[in-house]
Amino acid sequence: MYAIIEIGYLVATLSFLGGLKFMSSPKNAKTGNLIAAMGMVLAVVLTFVAAITATVPYTNLIIMLLAIAGGTVIGRRLSSKVEMTGMPQLVSLFNATGGGCAMLLGLVEANQMDPVTTILGNKILLIAGLITGAIALTGSIIAERKLAGKVKDRRSKTVIFSARILLGLMVLLPVLYFIGIIPIGFTAFMYILATLAMVYGVLFVLPIGGADMPVVISLLNSITGIATAFAGFVYGNKAMIAGGIFVGAAGILLTILMCKAMNRSLLKVLAGTFKKSKTGAVEEEQEIKEISVSETALSLSFAQKVAIVPGYGLAVAQAQHICGQLQQLLEKRHVDVDYIIHPVAGRMPGHMNVLLAEANVEYSHLKEMDEGNENMEQYDAVLVIGANDVVNPAAENNPDSPVYGMPIIRVYESKQVIVMKRSMGKGYAGVQNDLFGLDNCSILFGDAKASLQEIVTQLKLI
Repeated sequence: MYAIIEIGYLVATLSFLGGLKFMSSPKNAKTGNLIAAMGMVLAVVLTFVAAITATVPYTNLIIMLLAIAGGTVIGRRLSSKVEMTGMPQLVSLFNATGGGCAMLLGLVEANQMDPVTTILGNKILLIAGLITGAIALTGSIIAERKLAGKVKDRRSKTVIFSARILLGLMVLLPVLYFIGIIPIGFTAFMYILATLAMVYGVLFVLPIGGADMPVVISLLNSITGIATAFAGFVYGNKAMIAGGIFVGAAGILLTILMCKAMNRSLLKVLAGTFKKSKTGAVEEEQEIKEISVSETALSLSFAQKVAIVPGYGLAVAQAQHICGQLQQLLEKRHVDVDYIIHPVAGRMPGHMNVLLAEANVEYSHLKEMDEGNENMEQYDAVLVIGANDVVNPAAENNPDSPVYGMPIIRVYESKQVIVMKRSMGKGYAGVQNDLFGLDNCSILFGDAKASLQEIVTQLKLI
């Protein structure tokens, strides 16, 4: 039976790896997700079988079954009800549950182990899993609340300084404990570390604004994976180790990519140091050219090549479906339509890709930022929907701007730019968008969904 279980864990591990491979492409992401999910089902079943063969008490087995059933029902209900616009919040909650699980495993094992006979290595693994899990738990909950608009940013020096103090304590206290300076039991010490880590998770995420959420979500996802791997080492569970390493490594790589896309260093992310707009800066007065719905429809209908740049405003307005309809109408007029996606558009990595996939936009129409920039001069018109900072030329020509150095979609190089906005409000960076004052840029004010619907109606009449 042991050999069968080990082979099963190997198959589950390979399914995780295969799932990740497929999920690297939006076109095959659904298949990859299914493969990884089946691997997880196999791992859960094998773990239950292993518990039975190890003569685990029936009470524990019943609790395991109830937990599996409860998690299945809750997960199914949450995933089926959530809108695509709420997917970042759901991902954050998933991160929280994974981190909370790792933290609880650490506390349970600390209560059961013999502090005298347990080797130092296992204690260190327990501490590492506990700390990372607790940080992922509370950090992900705060991230979810911020994404939902229920918690505001707290960028005070006190919050940032307190977070750094706690981070230092979580590194220092285990060292002091193992050399005998902290004379308390191991279980009590673990509860202290769990408390400090949970508080740190809150303070770590509080200063971070909405524009930086893609970095935070990918980082918290990585932390959850690392915590799972630590727990796997403690239990000797190969599936947990492999799955945790895969998630942790993928999360770290994604975090680095997100940092690069936002001109942030990973060190600054970990320290809670993010760029803020300079107060008191004198902004040049812009001459804004407003455009009507009928003029927009006319410009798009006579174009040969059109690019659509989606942002979080598209998600807020839930306008992805009508945007897909606009694309279909333009293609019937033999207009080539591309979507140019900035790496950090939205509130989580791949947010825009998910929204457009829901609207049945084919993957072939999605262009990455670099590819779009290379061909930007070929576009007769670019429609910017709910994006702001990711198209701001100040990132390239204004060293004093908080967004300076951030790679942007160079929509200003196209023949015509039409920006859809509710108002002249600034983006998350809190700075003036130099794009709006350019000669080839016009502003279409109004709700994105309503405006797109009117454009579609006008196109049908032309």
